[in-house]
Amino acid sequence: MRKKILIGFACLLSFFMIGCGKYGEDDVIKDLTKKINNAKGYYLDGEMEIINNEESYKYNVEVSYAKDDNFKVSLKNQTNNHEQIILRNSDGVYVLTPSLNKSFKFQSDWPYNNSQSYLLQVLLSDIESDKERVFTETDDGYSIISKVNYSNNRSLIKQIIYIDKNINITKVEVLDENDVVKIRMTFKNTDLNATFDAEHFKLEKCMESADVEDKSEPVVSIDEIIFPMYIPANTYLSGQEKVDVTSGERIILTFDGDKPFVLVQETVNYGNDSVIPTFGEPIFITDTIGAISEHAVSWVSNGIEYYVSSSALSKEELLEVANSLSVMPVGK
Repeated sequence: MRKKILIGFACLLSFFMIGCGKYGEDDVIKDLTKKINNAKGYYLDGEMEIINNEESYKYNVEVSYAKDDNFKVSLKNQTNNHEQIILRNSDGVYVLTPSLNKSFKFQSDWPYNNSQSYLLQVLLSDIESDKERVFTETDDGYSIISKVNYSNNRSLIKQIIYIDKNINITKVEVLDENDVVKIRMTFKNTDLNATFDAEHFKLEKCMESADVEDKSEPVVSIDEIIFPMYIPANTYLSGQEKVDVTSGERIILTFDGDKPFVLVQETVNYGNDSVIPTFGEPIFITDTIGAISEHAVSWVSNGIEYYVSSSALSKEELLEVANSLSVMPVGK
């Protein structure tokens, strides 16, 4: 009799465990999807670190989102307090540089055309689209390894998304093919019930409300030319020219060989209220946000505007040249 009771209890326990199941991958993704998709708006802040070779750039990040497709991402460089804002509203996609009173308008599908380590919807999309993702239960919650889509940087191949037991994303690490972390986004506060007035996502309001702490003086001359530390094989410097322009000076470096390109460095003038149409997509270049198109990449850093153009270089090579300029000047 006792044996029959034990067998019955075991069967009942087995049925209960199978029926209820263990809270696992499908449940975590289902609840994460529900939380993010049901949010009419959210606010989050945190810190993002971008590692470029042996250099590291840290940003304070603030993200505001409101349905439908209204995004405002503030990125402030911790080293120089230089703030830029990526804005998407019903009028388009913009990158704002308040310290220069400049705003650039892109014909872009940002943020949906690439992975984004600081936007919840895009992280969720990466998870859902990767059928080979790896789910792990940890002491603090869960982690999911998924593929990424950084179309301008194919060396970034996967990310680890850390989720706490309350099903909040707490950290994202983006890794290259050697499993080296190249981007680390740490979320400090997340509010999935945030609300914003209509003015919050207006271009003019964003420029007016920006807290400009970058008080650097305008640069009127280029005292030291910065040369790229990366030059493609069988490519060499063939020309160097300095010309005067309205805002100061322009340096033109010409490289010839198997993969010719032109590098321009020019002093930046303070902008007016007009919006500058820009080709390409917003992208991080060294310590700032620039623009990349099929054959060119441009950005502004420390009062100097840089422009690399080539029909022979791929986007990855353009970026490699651009990022190699983040070193101390090596020529004059």
